[in-house]
Amino acid sequence: MDLAIESRVFTQGRAVGGKFGMNIAVWLARSAERDGARPALYRGLQEVADYAGFHRAALGVAGDLRARGIGPGSQVAIFMKNAPEYLIAVFGILYAGAAAVPINAKLHAREAAFILGDSRATLCFAGAEEAASLTDEQIDMIVIPSDAFDSAVRSTPLAAVQSRAPDDLAWLFYTSGTTGTPKGVMITHGMLMAMSLSYTVDVDDVRATDAAIYAAPLSHGAGLYSFMHARAGARHVCPASGGFDAAEVFDLAAQFGSIHMFAAPTMVKRMTLAAQQAGTRGAGLRTVVYGGGPMYNADIIDAVDQFGDVFVQIYGQGECPMAITALSRAAIVDRCDPQWRARLGSVGRAQSMVEIRIADAEGQEMPTGQTGEIMVRGTPVMAEYWNNALATANTISKGWLMTGDMGCLDADGYLTLQDRSKDVIITGGSNVYPREVEEVLLQHPGVHEVSVVGRAHPEWGEEIVAFIVGDATDAALDALCLAHIARFKRPKTYLRVESLPKNNYGKVLKTALRHLLE
Repeated sequence: MDLAIESRVFTQGRAVGGKFGMNIAVWLARSAERDGARPALYRGLQEVADYAGFHRAALGVAGDLRARGIGPGSQVAIFMKNAPEYLIAVFGILYAGAAAVPINAKLHAREAAFILGDSRATLCFAGAEEAASLTDEQIDMIVIPSDAFDSAVRSTPLAAVQSRAPDDLAWLFYTSGTTGTPKGVMITHGMLMAMSLSYTVDVDDVRATDAAIYAAPLSHGAGLYSFMHARAGARHVCPASGGFDAAEVFDLAAQFGSIHMFAAPTMVKRMTLAAQQAGTRGAGLRTVVYGGGPMYNADIIDAVDQFGDVFVQIYGQGECPMAITALSRAAIVDRCDPQWRARLGSVGRAQSMVEIRIADAEGQEMPTGQTGEIMVRGTPVMAEYWNNALATANTISKGWLMTGDMGCLDADGYLTLQDRSKDVIITGGSNVYPREVEEVLLQHPGVHEVSVVGRAHPEWGEEIVAFIVGDATDAALDALCLAHIARFKRPKTYLRVESLPKNNYGKVLKTALRHLLE
């Protein structure tokens, strides 16, 4: 499919239903207008489209959708692996004024079917493999690649990008569902703009000479980061594998240079191990933003030693996407600061568009240094879940997002996460935060991965159990714990496993570990 098509179809903001607003996807149109010949989309090292071609393809998809009666108020799903066509579909959906419903390609067909039904999606763009798994679903599909998708791209283009108001739905994101049925987070155009602009202030600058590698799923944070890169006119690179492979990332970084990527902590660890084995320093990596799960100090120290000053951490949730806090690259590498290790174990300071509060069980603000539930409010915070008033009422309190995460703020505004509130272990009346124990156990070279959970105990309420991937002995781990943490925090049992169960985003499934103890 050749998308290097010259186009002069651009847009200005216009009224919709008496309201004026701006569709975040107009950032792509503006970059195309500014420099349409700039390379935009890549499959591996192969250029697929310049900015004019990317814009024209998205307008074609939007025109095809509108011809099907799909526009404002409609939801369109995307169920496929990472590819340039994914981004064309996203921007085409948004151009048409509809909302995108990204579905992780690793989900089971039953899980995908639930999202399709709950979101009331009218149409689904699907990869060939993903489409084949949905044969029982009564929904129109455009398979990628196919003649149908090529036809959509070359349809009569939409005359102009459909304007949207800040509170209009843009991206319907479904939570991972590790604690129950997935909930649809209503991410609006205003939320995406706040996240994107906050990124350039608090996380990293984005330049036209940069290239974003999408090795993490576009259905998640990596896809959200496409907007600021489209605004800057940067290159968008989808690995030919359609996913994450450390050697492939290193090759692409060396070829493109000035690479940005979003990575889960597990991906960073795999990159570090692969680089150590290959003897590479990751030439071409400019910024690796990590988040989406706990990054242990031992792992990020190893990563910095291997790759240098390229890491920035963010903390966010689907309900406040990528926009709660940021830990700068300076804070990560400044080992001269006496607070360096404590800062490294934090998730940084509040991003510019939000404020953070630590609260007790009654929602009352707690003093500096004390642990409680993290509450967030600001422009990037969602107003509600999709068709789920009960979940909304349990999560949003007087404009504050109750994150369900436990943490504390220090005097300088650094936020340190402890654990999800449901993961806190109460033993003998004392709270134990699993991450604190996990950080200590990971100091042993014979521990590759660890997860700590509570198990019911008739006398103490709960006892602490550590699942270990590695060959460290119980005696060595006991000694390590007794040297670093209080005796009551030491695990009573160490269980060896070949691997830790994880969801499709790389988060350890502690619920599954607890089931093993039943």
